[in-house]
Amino acid sequence: MKDLQRRHFLGLGAAGILATPFLARPAFAATDKIQVAGIHDASGGIDIYGRPMINCLNLAVDKLNAAGGVLGREIELVNYDPQSNMQLYAQYATEAATRQKAAVVFGGILSASREAMRPVLDRYRTLYFYSLLYEGGVCDRNTFCMGSTPGQTLEKFTPYVMQKFGGKKVYVLAADYNYGQITALWIEKFVKENGGEVVRADFFPLDVNDFGSTIRQIQAAQPDIIMSVLVGGAHNAFYRQWVASGMKDKIPMASTTFGIGNEQVLTTPDEHNGIIVSYAYFDGIQTPENEAFKAEYYAKFGDKADAITEGGAMTYHAVNLWAKAVEMAGTIEREPVIEALESGLSFAGPAGLTTINAQTHHNTLDSYIAEVRDNNYVVLESYAQQPPSDTLAVCDLKVNPTDATQYVVEVPK
Repeated sequence: MKDLQRRHFLGLGAAGILATPFLARPAFAATDKIQVAGIHDASGGIDIYGRPMINCLNLAVDKLNAAGGVLGREIELVNYDPQSNMQLYAQYATEAATRQKAAVVFGGILSASREAMRPVLDRYRTLYFYSLLYEGGVCDRNTFCMGSTPGQTLEKFTPYVMQKFGGKKVYVLAADYNYGQITALWIEKFVKENGGEVVRADFFPLDVNDFGSTIRQIQAAQPDIIMSVLVGGAHNAFYRQWVASGMKDKIPMASTTFGIGNEQVLTTPDEHNGIIVSYAYFDGIQTPENEAFKAEYYAKFGDKADAITEGGAMTYHAVNLWAKAVEMAGTIEREPVIEALESGLSFAGPAGLTTINAQTHHNTLDSYIAEVRDNNYVVLESYAQQPPSDTLAVCDLKVNPTDATQYVVEVPK
């Protein structure tokens, strides 16, 4: 373990230690520091999603400490690297709750990692924020889900893509786990509602990197649009193989996942130009809040830092919402902080306005549609204050405060 200005990194290699200037800090009174934990992959197969989230967590905590901390107390952040290992997620959640005695945990990437930690943190009554987009349905008073869900993006995104590309026949490629399977069902629903059809949906384990046979099937099916719900470093091979097949300029593509791991940086413009995507954050959002946020981020982590993703921006929002709730409650104790978060607490930041929905502990948030161009995003449309409609259909924590279930949201036919 290496101590870097009161911030600790557990399980991180040298690449995970930030060698950038820190914000100036005020002198804190000799009181106990507030313990905060981050559990994100800094290494392993899904580290492309974790690194921007770690950076944004560090930035948010440093800014709070530079402004005097929370309740006049310094925040001590411990970052754990589970190395894309689900067993380590449960182990580190236990360590954060018991040995570190963290007031709050920010972490998780895949739904499996969230579900490895959530029951542990429920058991130890340690507040938990999950900040990546996901399939929806978590209903747990101890957990706050900050990322977008299909009900907040796909209802607007699907008809936009169909109209832009002038197509009705859609071919879906998806990761073979909860998010991919459920998102594919939402895509099918909204395609049908807009007069189209899903001609085929294929699902791939996260370690698949050979898409030759799939590309031949796409060529045979002759769809108008490809909808990608692929996830992880291995699946990036599809975009390269798609270009190599000569198909990129023949069938346009949209995606609910391209870019959440900075694929727009890892692929070339020939591979990604023209892909249409929809999230709750893009670095191309042109607002004073986002411009200031990006300037602080790259000043701290350098021009070659991982580009900011929805997961990163929503982690930043999560930390600030938690800090506002602690100040409102006047304590770091779990129950008063939850009550403050449920009071309609909002934060206006780089992603726009996010407001905690008390019924579901999800965000009401702004969603955006953008086009990938030359390693960047050009925002095309924005939709203010989209409620978590899918999770609202299955979760009511005001009526059932002891619920701690992940419901499989039934997609209406």
